[in-house]
Formats: sequence, C-alpha cells, structure tokens
Amino acid sequence: MRLFYLLTFLIFLFSTNLSAQKMNNAKLEKILKQNSDSLNGNLRYWQFKHEQIWMLTVTDEKNNRMRIITPVVKVDELDKDILLQTLEANFHTALDVKYAISDGILWSVFLHPLKELTEDQVKSAIKQLYYSSLTFGTTFSGGELVFPAK
Repeated sequence: MRLFYLLTFLIFLFSTNLSAQKMNNAKLEKILKQNSDSLNGNLRYWQFKHEQIWMLTVTDEKNNRMRIITPVVKVDELDKDILLQTLEANFHTALDVKYAISDGILWSVFLHPLKELTEDQVKSAIKQLYYSSLTFGTTFSGGELVFPAK
C-alpha cells in the first residue's frame, strides 16, 4: 500500500513539473499569435488586435515582468464621477485587469511575472482586457464575475 501512495505522489509531482513550464517571450508570442486577429512586433514588444480592440504586450525577461494593455479613453475626456467609478471597478468588477492612467490616457492593464504566466492566464487576460474596454463607462467589467458580490 505504501508503494501505491509513493508511486501516486511521484506521478503527481512529475506531472506538475511538466505542466509548470516557464513562460518566455517565444512562448508568449505563439500564444498571442493564436489569440489575435493580427500581430506585429518582436520578441519583447507586440501590438495586436483582438476583435477590433488594439492591445500592446511588453515584456522584460531579465526582470521577469510583462504587461498587456489597451488604451480606453483620453483622460481629459473623463469627469470626476467616471474616474471614481473606475476606481471602484478596480475593486469589484475589473477582475485581473485594472484601469490605470499614463501619458494622459486611461488604460486597461494586465500585469504579471513573465516566467510564472500560463497560457490560460494569457487567454483570460486578453478576454478581460477586451471586456473592460468594451464595458468602460457602463459596467466596467472584465467579465461576468463580480468580486466580492455587492
């Protein structure tokens, strides 16, 4: 019986190590290519379109960082109430993406350590960025989930 448990444990350990492949720029580029309408760039920076929404991906392998972003609206087009709703959405409805401001533009942003990133997380991030851009000003939603439920 001990042998059975030991073998089961070893199989589990070995299978999780196989599935925990480290993400890198080459793998990320393949995933982006499969999940976009068009892809331009190089092994560090890509611009792509997902269902008519432009997105950018920037990575830094040396520092283990990556981000996928999409511009939403110019900040000077926003009023204070919308900005406050945006901050509340970051807590409740934006999910793994967040709204952020840089260079006079409000962006929807997904940040993550590059090596630990999985293919499913990339696919989910693209969907959440798409929905957060599409629903900005209404439900501010990265998807169907609201956390925590009000």
